[in-house]
This record gives sequence, C-alpha cells and structure tokens, in this order.
Amino acid sequence: MSEPGELGFALLGPLSVTVDGAPLPVGGPRTQALLAALLLERGSVLTIDRLVGTIWGDAAPASARVQVQNRVATLRRLLPGPLGVIETHGGGYRIPAGTGRLDVDRFERTVRESEELVAAGDEPGAAARLTAALALWRGPALDGLDSPALAVVARKLDERRTAIQVRWAELEIRLGRARAVVGELTELVARHPWHEQLVGQLMTALYLADRRREALLAYDQVKERLADELGLDPGPTLVRLRERILREDPDLLGADDPEPPAGPPATGRAADEQPVPRQVPGDVPLFVGRAALLDELDTLLDGAGGNGTIAAIDGPAGIGKTTLAVHWAHRVAGRFPDGQLYLNLRGFDPGQPVLSGAEALRALLESMRVPVPRIPVGLDARIGLYRSVMAGRRMLVVLDNVRDADHVRPLLPASPGCVAVVTSRNRLYGLVAKEGARLFALDALPATDARRLFTGRVGADRVRAEPRAAEAIVARCAGLPLALAVVAARVVTRNGFPLAALAEQLDDTTPGGSASGGSARLDAFGFGGPDTDVRAAFSWSYRALPPGAARLFRMLALHPGPDFSAAAAASLAGVDVPTATALLAELTCATMVTEPVLGRFAVHDLLRDYGRELAATHDPDGDRRPAVERLLDHYLHGAYAAAVALNPYRDPIAIHPPLAGAVPATVDFYVERPALLAAIRVAADHGFDRHAWQLAWTVADHLDRQGHWPELAAAHETAVAAAARSGDPVGLAHAYIGAARAQTRTGRYPDAEESLTRALRLFSDLGDDAGQAAVHRVLGGVCDLRGDDAEALRHDELALELYRRAGRRAGQASVLNSIGWSRLKIGDHEQALAYCQQSVTLHRAIGNRHGQASALDSLGYVYHHIGDQGRAMQCYERASTMFNDVGDRYHEAYTLVHLGDARHASADGSAVDAWRAALVILDELDHPDAASVRAKLPREASPA
Repeated sequence: MSEPGELGFALLGPLSVTVDGAPLPVGGPRTQALLAALLLERGSVLTIDRLVGTIWGDAAPASARVQVQNRVATLRRLLPGPLGVIETHGGGYRIPAGTGRLDVDRFERTVRESEELVAAGDEPGAAARLTAALALWRGPALDGLDSPALAVVARKLDERRTAIQVRWAELEIRLGRARAVVGELTELVARHPWHEQLVGQLMTALYLADRRREALLAYDQVKERLADELGLDPGPTLVRLRERILREDPDLLGADDPEPPAGPPATGRAADEQPVPRQVPGDVPLFVGRAALLDELDTLLDGAGGNGTIAAIDGPAGIGKTTLAVHWAHRVAGRFPDGQLYLNLRGFDPGQPVLSGAEALRALLESMRVPVPRIPVGLDARIGLYRSVMAGRRMLVVLDNVRDADHVRPLLPASPGCVAVVTSRNRLYGLVAKEGARLFALDALPATDARRLFTGRVGADRVRAEPRAAEAIVARCAGLPLALAVVAARVVTRNGFPLAALAEQLDDTTPGGSASGGSARLDAFGFGGPDTDVRAAFSWSYRALPPGAARLFRMLALHPGPDFSAAAAASLAGVDVPTATALLAELTCATMVTEPVLGRFAVHDLLRDYGRELAATHDPDGDRRPAVERLLDHYLHGAYAAAVALNPYRDPIAIHPPLAGAVPATVDFYVERPALLAAIRVAADHGFDRHAWQLAWTVADHLDRQGHWPELAAAHETAVAAAARSGDPVGLAHAYIGAARAQTRTGRYPDAEESLTRALRLFSDLGDDAGQAAVHRVLGGVCDLRGDDAEALRHDELALELYRRAGRRAGQASVLNSIGWSRLKIGDHEQALAYCQQSVTLHRAIGNRHGQASALDSLGYVYHHIGDQGRAMQCYERASTMFNDVGDRYHEAYTLVHLGDARHASADGSAVDAWRAALVILDELDHPDAASVRAKLPREASPA
C-alpha cells in the first residue's frame, strides 16, 4: 500500500503519474516528454538545450527554452515533494535519484529477484517473479510520445521486455507448462517474426503440447519469410530443433536447450576440494542511497558473459567508493558461487607503499589456494597463471584504491562470468578505452539521503530534539559520506554534546570565503586517526597532482559560484583556455573537480574549503588578489556583452579594460546567473567596488524579465553600498535605479521613490539628460502603480523632453508608450491611442521587439477599453508572442491576462486558456497577483 503522498511514475506504456495510487494528469505530450526525459536519467542534470532537443528535435521554436522553463514550473506545482521533485542545477534540471516509484526500476528489480531465485534452484519462484515483472507493462514503452530521442530509449526498453519474455517462456517450458505459454508465444512471434529464439520457443511449446504439425508449420513460415524478404535461411539452432521434432526426440530439453537465464551454475567442485574465498569486508550496518547506481551495477550481470566485465567506480576522497563496492559485492555474492576476492591496492595511502602488480597477483593467487612454490617470479608469468586459475569460474573481484589503469590492468579477470569492481580517486579512462569498462562516477549524496545517514548514525531522538541544528550539520557536510560519518561519530561518542555547538563550529566561516573559515570547518571533520580525517583524506589526492594542476586547484577554490567554465578557470590561473582545459582534465581525472554538465565544472564545498586553506598557505596575496580581479573581469566583460545583446537599446555604461590574463566569457545568463550573483558579492567583499555595481547593472534586465526580484534586490543593495563606498556618482545613480526596479516589482513603492529621487539628484548634478530621463520614466511607472495618474503623466512627459534633448530614440519610443498608458488611465482614449501607435511605429523602426511588445500590450489595452475587442486581441496575441520570444516572462504573463480579459468580453471560451497560461508563469514567479488571476478561473480550470 502506498504511503501518503507517495509518487508513482510509469513509463512502461503511456506515461502516467500517480499520487497515493490516484492518477495525476501532467499536461500534454511535450510536458510528458520533458518529464519522461528527466525520469529516465534520474540523478543526472539535463541541460535546457538537451531537453529542447528531446521535446522538439530539429523543429524547436524560438521560445523553446522559455517553454521548457514554463513546463518545469507546471510540473513542480503538480508533483508533490521536496523542491517540487525537479531541482535546478546550473543550466539544467534533474529529478534526484530515488524520487518516487518508477515502474522501470521495479521491472528490473523484479527481474533480478527472479535471477537470484534461479541461482538458488527455485525455478517456480523465478517464473512467478518474471510474470510479475511483465505485468507492469501496459503497452509499448513511452507510448504516445512523439520524440525521436525518446523513441530510441523506448525501443531499447521494448527490446528488454522481449528478452525477459523469452526468459519467462524458457522457465515456463522447463516447468512443464508449455500449453499455457503457446498463446502468449504466438502473439510474441506475430509481433517479432524475425526473432528466431522466440520462434524456437513457440515450436518447442507446440511440440510439447502435442501440436507437432503446428510446430513444424511455424518453422516453415519463418523459413519462407526469411527467404522471401531477406534471402536467408534459418539459423543452425532452429534447424536442429526442427530435426529433433521430426525424429520426436524424447529428450528435447537436453543438450541443445538455451542457457539458463541466470548464467551457468557453479563449476561443480566438491566443497571439500578447496574452500571458496569470501574476502569482501563486512557490509556497512547502515547503507543509505545510491539506489540508481546499485541498479546500474546490477545491469552488468545481465551482460557478464564476455571476456570479463569491469565496473570502474570513481569519486573524490570520502565520497563512499569502497562502501558502495563492498555493499554491492554482498548484494550479489550469490551470483558468484566460486568466490569473491578483495584486495586494497593502496593507491592513495600515505602510510603504506602502493601494492605493485606482481605483489597483488601473488596475494590473489594465494587467496585461490595456489601453493606458493607454484607462483612464478615474473609478472607476465603470474598474469598467465592468474588467468588460468580463474578460467571456468564465476568470481567477483573487488580491486580497491587503485592508482590508475596500468596499476590494475594485470589483475583484471578475462574469463566469461567473472566481474571486476575497481575503485579509484582517479577516473580510469584507460580501462574504458581498452577494456570496455563501465564508469560509475560518485557524487555527493542528495540532501534526503544525507539526512537519513546522519539520523541513522546519531539516532532519531537526537535529531528530533535539535532539528535545526541537525539540518545545519547535514548541510555543512555537503553530502560527503565521510564528513557525515565523522561528525556523527563525534556526536555519539560524547553524550550530552549539543548538536547546536557542532553546527556553530561547522558554520565558523568568514565573509568572502576566507581561508580561516575553511580551516575552522575542516578542523571539525578531524576525528580519530587519518582514516577518519577529511583534511588528511583530501591531502592524499592533492599530493598526487602535478604542480600545474595543484596550482589551478588552489585558484579554483577562490571561485565563488557553484560551477564554472574552462574560460573562468583560465582567468583565475592567468593561463590560456587550452592550458586550463588540459589542467581541468587532470583535476577531473583525479576527481578533485567534477563536470556535472558538459563544459561546466564544479568543486565540492569541502574540497573548496581545503583549496582555500592551501591557497592561503602557498599563494601570497599578491597572487590571489590579481586572480580574483581577472575572474571578475572575465565575468564583467562577458556579462556586459550579453546584457547589450539582450537589450541593445539600453543606455550603455563605460567599463574598464580587463586585466591582462582575463579571458572574456561567453555568458548565457540562464547558466551563469548563480556565478554572476556570487561574483557581485565577492567583488564587494574584496574591495572591487566598480566591478560590484557594474556586474549588478549587467544582470538587471535578465533578472527583471525572469522575475528573479529577490536576487535583483540583493544585487543592487550590494551595488549601492559598493558605489557609495567608492564615491562613484555614476555607479551610485545606476545602482539606485536597479534597486528601484526591484523595489517596484515587490510593491515597495515608497522605497522605490526614495531610491529614484536620489538617482535623479545624482544625474542632475552630473548634467546627464539621458540618466534623468530614465529616472523620470521609472518614477512614472511607480506613480502609475500606486494610482497617481496625473503625477505619472508629469514624469512621463518630463522623460520625453529629456530623451529628445539627449537624442535617444529608444527612450523616446518607450516613454511614448508610457504617456499613452497614462492618457488612458485619465480617460483620454483618443490621445492614448495616438501615443501608443507612435510608440509601436518608432519601436518597429529601430528594431526593438521588446519595446514593440510593450507598446502593443498598451495599444491592446486601449482598444479593449473603447470596446474594439477584435483589435485588442490581435495586439495582445502579437505582444505575448514577442514577450515569449525575448524571454520576458513577467510581461508575457500580464499580456496573457489582458488577452483573457478581451476574450472574456467577447464571450470567447478560450479566455480560460490565456488566464491559465498567465497563472502558470505568475505562480512560478511567486507573484502576489497570481491570486487575482486564479480568481478569474472556474475552479475546475485552475492548474493549482
């Protein structure tokens, strides 16, 4: 029975979602395609561009990125759970691994249970589990989703279903239930007429059901089909089966049977011939999370029939590589009846030398009871003996703490049925390239799993007693299992030690991310010996880095944002991008840096603390401060170019040339927004005041259009303080305007007027007509919002006069629209129409689509109020499309509200569609006006 609020997802058929077992509609095919893509790769970040490709393929509209964001917002409201199920990461989204119940996972899990029952000799139970697994299917996978990308996945899922149906039929026939499977096999062969194994099973079932003639007819039909359509003959297995049916072989299920589904049994050695090695260390008493990775590891067993299967698990120190390998080894031990070997190769152990290949082979051979005198001296001879001893066995080999691919290569089993699990702090690309290994990269535990691990270690009572402190501790551990284990050990070994005290110690950081704060936090993760000291664990990896990579790692710790590009890394280090890319490859290989999204790199929070500590020790301030300045120049010049591209008609500002070594960024605001906001704070904290206010200026339009008003406010509060501190009147005036934009959007009209009054005074003292005009235009908007229409018109007309004096056509076009709006508000419809039409014409002439959309919205509003709903709707439809195209979600929502009002006035039932679309956006923006729009909708039409 489902727990309250439990989510269920089904992809084995048409996509469906349930909450507590009840169906939950999730929108049309495109929204379903987006959800399916995220579900199929739970735990992975999918970029917006990739989601666009999944949903639309090569036919994506210009507004595709915005549509993806809108659909994500819709899904977040519909799907209950933490963070609305879908998380934002950099320039993409992900559904955390383990979210809800997914029928694909249940299917594979049930299949594995069947395999384990076969290995235990319980074939009836195994057949029952396969029956249960196949019952999860409701039709073709992802049925009804028109997406080429998803079609590929669906085809693979359907092929997997067919393979399990083959396995199920084999078991049923073995159990003497041939008659019961004839009907199912007949339908399967009709759907897969070229599948010779299915045809063979149908022939066998028909023969055993005393339908010999039909069995031979099935062969004749496939033979004729192969000859006519492909010019081929049936394969030898099918030919031999026909011959056995013809001679009425009494032992039809003998030597020529397909292999049992779970693979070959044990080799048959008597138990007293030699002990079976069981060397894997004991499983951890509390294993949490990693469900998706465990499922992926399980899939290795389905293909463990080649020349050895290899799983390469990598990740930074303390991430839980050995724990995962050991836990999985215990989970599947029954699949390896000839034994499980374990060896720590000491690749990153400062206390002991690295175990050489020859030493490791000797240890493994001794584990398999090879007499010492028989073990040769030379490495090649030992490799040959090792492979000979492994031949014909089904064994699992866990090779822990490996330095690199060459280190482990001699130890890899080459026998079919053997699986090697390799763990390393380095990414073992060589094993992928030469041996076909599967990579499994470990990342930090999701917050839910981290919380479960900490609670399991310290006890639920301690967590319930101090929930806020417990949450803070878990957050500061940043999902690193070793850190969680260390702090939990500190708690349980000191009775009465308050969690709040530990949380305070872990939060002992200083503004700007100084090294002292990082040291204090890392001190809290030192407990016991070096095996339980996070700093020591990190140091073993750091010492193995080449000097150039080590220096870049220290510089990257100065980066303020959650992720970064190669160009940002190059700017920090003062090197060119190719050099930085090569060094990042070394750091990624060493798992000191991750690449969660192609081209975007990240450093774990605790590794960042460690890097800051190292930078403070190894790099003088004369190196660190220029590195920060180069990074700020990198972001400033890239963001300025992006801001001008977003709004070419905005009055420009003068930015200083970049410091030598700074690489200009190619900024995508959707991707770089967190880094840019963090850069504003760092600039102010480190005394780069000009960078602070200018960076705030660059992000203002994007934040405003996307409705990120708290971030807009925070950025400009920092900008105001920085510009005031530096005594820069131009910067301070621009910062006040930005602050006023945020204050206006959030209804703080008195604060906005105060900020604008200060900006107006500064621009007046500077003799800047365009600056004064910009202030008057925003003041007019504030007055309009608080209902003072006459004062709004006065500011608008002053702005028009100043813009004309300054020769700014774009400003004139915008203010003409504002005057038209103000004229409408005071009832002067004729003048309102004239001014709005002039604004549309001028915006069109200079090519300003955003301004044109604003003017069309106002023009539509005029038509609506004079009763011309047809023209009003035309204006609104054009305006909403333009706002969507330029990514202004806030104004798109309001235009959609106006469109709904005009349709409603015309008794057009599609008014609901426009209001609903507006509500989706306003809800995502968390705008207070969402309530008034929701009130317009009939209850059954509201998406909330």
